[in-house]
Amino acid sequence: MMRSISSSVGYRGALLAALLSVSVVAKESSAVATSPALDLARQLNQAFVEVADSASKSVVVIKVKTKEDREGGELSGNPLYEQLPEEQRQQFERFFERFRGQQPRRQRPQPESTDLEGNPFYNGRGSGMVMREDGYILTNNHVVEEAEAILVVFKDGREVKAEVRGRDPESDLAVIQLTEKVSGLIPVKFADSDKVKVGEFAIAIGAPFDLEYSVTFGHVSAKGRQVEDMRTLSDQDFIQTDANINVGNSGGPLVNINGEVMGVNSMIRTSMGVGVGIGFAIPSNLAREIGDRLIEDGRFIRSWLGIGIADLREYRRFRDIDTQAKDGVVVRSIEPNGPAYGSDLKPADVITSVDGKAVATTQQLRSLISRKKAGSEVVLDVFRRDEKMRIKVKPDEKPTREMLASNRKPKSSKEPAGVMELGMTVKPLTKELAKQFEVDVTGGVIVTEVQSGSLASRYEIKPGDIITDINHEPVRSPKEFQTEVSKAKGRVLVSFIRDGTPQFEVLKERSK
Repeated sequence: MMRSISSSVGYRGALLAALLSVSVVAKESSAVATSPALDLARQLNQAFVEVADSASKSVVVIKVKTKEDREGGELSGNPLYEQLPEEQRQQFERFFERFRGQQPRRQRPQPESTDLEGNPFYNGRGSGMVMREDGYILTNNHVVEEAEAILVVFKDGREVKAEVRGRDPESDLAVIQLTEKVSGLIPVKFADSDKVKVGEFAIAIGAPFDLEYSVTFGHVSAKGRQVEDMRTLSDQDFIQTDANINVGNSGGPLVNINGEVMGVNSMIRTSMGVGVGIGFAIPSNLAREIGDRLIEDGRFIRSWLGIGIADLREYRRFRDIDTQAKDGVVVRSIEPNGPAYGSDLKPADVITSVDGKAVATTQQLRSLISRKKAGSEVVLDVFRRDEKMRIKVKPDEKPTREMLASNRKPKSSKEPAGVMELGMTVKPLTKELAKQFEVDVTGGVIVTEVQSGSLASRYEIKPGDIITDINHEPVRSPKEFQTEVSKAKGRVLVSFIRDGTPQFEVLKERSK
């Protein structure tokens, strides 16, 4: 009996001890649960949840029907996808086939096909963000540049057709416009990208690999990055981030902890074809400026000076020997047909400011000049050896890649001196040029370049020819040459000297 009672008491004592232990653990757990550190973590966690929820309301998925069924299906044409090796691209395709439960790509309907209701099959996808309540969407140019049909999908499931309002291939930005009025659109809020700090939180929102409204977060890794890419100009820099950006994120926002757009996700860096967690976004200030211009004008016009430049701080030999400037941009060359040709600017000048705003890098100079109105005068502060001076130049509209490919000239630009529809470049005949081309100094202008396939080329005008007359009128300068050629109607009689022999050619445009 005693043994039994003793056992009972021992059991109860053990139970009581266990309860006391649980109570102590509970108290300790309660103390941990209410610690300032955990409270702060929960607040941060809630902040990310709220930012993702709020910002996503302004994000859209963009589906496009491209002109041809390129290899890679819905991913084709996207630079984030094209950087991958063929084997990995095939792996992604197989994954997406299984994920969507679709048939193999070779059995898919072609892009020009439609479903039973006449709707197109969309074979491209990206992301975008609402810029204005009246239906303008900002995205990447490479998302929509080959689109024949565009469908915008909102987070609440609404689907609305859209059309391209304007594209800017150089910055890889584009604006599309909804074809019908949609109520309740919430435009994004733009941050001032100039005030973005390295190390602050960065949140990417988009549709990577068809996984719509995915949210990834990281930090701003760097600012002012120059990225070598055929789709962008060198007057543009990028925000670097370690927030995961993948195929389908293109055109989506990179937002800060306040839900404001810091940049437009555009590219990733790869190593051996594999993403390495380094993404690049177009800064919001540039994106907003170009987006607004595309909405208003349908295109974004850049200006240029037509000069070759280099950072003084990286050009040590020149800095140590030939200038008193501490910082600035060195003029390496001046293009014969550029806006700065004929101005007081000279090679070896060091530009230190544009209209009073200091410049220390080539990117800063290009960025400032590109946003000047074509034909308007700007003032450059310049060091020429140890002499400080101010030089006035007039930037002109910079030809786009499409203009260069089609040999078209900017609408706002003046005809460059000496380069007409004839397709030749002429310069004043100086002693230096006479020596270079081994000709005797005489009156006239000298041909320094002939464009392949041009009218001058077809009639065998050559560099080194000295043009003395146009249509029997003497020419002594590129300006006089330009004036006389502009008077010609359909044909031009060019009198010139070659190897000391006066001769002429009649340059006649072909009948159209």
